[in-house]
Amino acid sequence: MPLILEQVALIGEELALSFAGGVEAYLPISMLRRACPCAACQGEPDAMGRVVRPKVEYGSNAFDLLKVEKVGGYAIQPSWGDGHASGIYTFAYLQKLAELPGA
Repeated sequence: MPLILEQVALIGEELALSFAGGVEAYLPISMLRRACPCAACQGEPDAMGRVVRPKVEYGSNAFDLLKVEKVGGYAIQPSWGDGHASGIYTFAYLQKLAELPGA
């Protein structure tokens, strides 16, 4: 059964996620930023299918979460203090990051 996100809130240094059915997850902001799934952070496959991971450097505002927007009914997209905003975190990926059952 797919997760349906009901609420997102920044609580201290964590992002709190509330899903339908009473499932909740609390993700540390620093972990969330380091787990950014975009190609600039995680790399992307070349023509041979090899993934070369880029060296990611975090500036002074990199861990300042400015806002979180829903993407359709399947993901969120955080915007960070250093201007980075290309990571789309699917609900399934967030479930895996939070080590929720069914991940």
